[in-house]
Amino acid sequence: MDYVDFRSDTVTRPTQAMMAAIAAAEVGDAARGDDPTVNELERRAAELVGKQAAVFVPSGTMGNLVAVLSHVSPGEEIILESAAHMYNSEGGAVSGLAGAVVRPVTAPSGVLDPDDIAAVIKGEGKDNVARTRLICVENTHNAAGGTVTPLATMGRLHGLAAGAGVVIHLDGARLFNAAVHLDSSAADICRHADTVMFCVSKGLGAPVGSLLAGDDAFILRARRKVRMVGGGMRQAGIVAAAGLVALGDPYAQARSDHCTAGVLAAGLAAIDASLVVPQNVQTNIVNCRLDAFPELVPHFAVRLKERGVLVLQSGSVARFVTHRHIDEGAVERGLAAVADTLQRT
Repeated sequence: MDYVDFRSDTVTRPTQAMMAAIAAAEVGDAARGDDPTVNELERRAAELVGKQAAVFVPSGTMGNLVAVLSHVSPGEEIILESAAHMYNSEGGAVSGLAGAVVRPVTAPSGVLDPDDIAAVIKGEGKDNVARTRLICVENTHNAAGGTVTPLATMGRLHGLAAGAGVVIHLDGARLFNAAVHLDSSAADICRHADTVMFCVSKGLGAPVGSLLAGDDAFILRARRKVRMVGGGMRQAGIVAAAGLVALGDPYAQARSDHCTAGVLAAGLAAIDASLVVPQNVQTNIVNCRLDAFPELVPHFAVRLKERGVLVLQSGSVARFVTHRHIDEGAVERGLAAVADTLQRT
């Protein structure tokens, strides 16, 4: 069966331009610092986010882990939103490998409230508590439905952190989606973070990889941690070449994907208003809520798959993600499958 795949923007396949760049890539030994294509990708990434330097890593999970390893000593605390990807979906690495104490703070919208953060930061002076060292912000926030932290909130969090001697790390896996929603640039967002990780393997469409960026001193530490966790690559210019194509214009596809997500959300709401509130859809993730159809919850994703539509489901929430391979026809197929499934309950 020919499936329409809404599971994630990680399912995107490289463009023809990326494949051509891969075939023509000039390569070296990236782990020794002499792969020119990797070096150019790192330079371009740092420029885009307004940082001094960047390092190319195989995955966003590794990028986030390396950031924690580079910022935090075992027994120090990091503050995360309770549904954050780093807390729930990265194998417990921040605790198991970095030895960090995790302080989850709940924000239903995925946007951390600076007042809530101020209330839980712990500084020097007490030997019986884990000192707060790092605040991690996820922007966009995956589990909350691709929600975006406003620039003003980012600024308040950064000011709060700086005043407390705490560092901000931005999990910007979908950073350019956030920038498009804010009608801003990635660098504008990253001014309010000390370090940032973003993926080229999601909506940007490259097959592999993420970039971790910060100041020169941080990236020097980070390169050692990358080597420690097995991220030192050899002729990585082959995949970095696709990332360079993606970063030629990292905003255009996000704009298109957001429009497609808006059409999808409006269509779901037209089927049944309880499924989604279109105004709450900010980027390329649409959380379809099945609370009004409890009898369907155990079977919804399976029924959609039988109709040629793939989604991810967690409990009563089915996640639809738009990307380069989701066009108007794909949205129509998705909506038809949902309508047919609901009618047959």
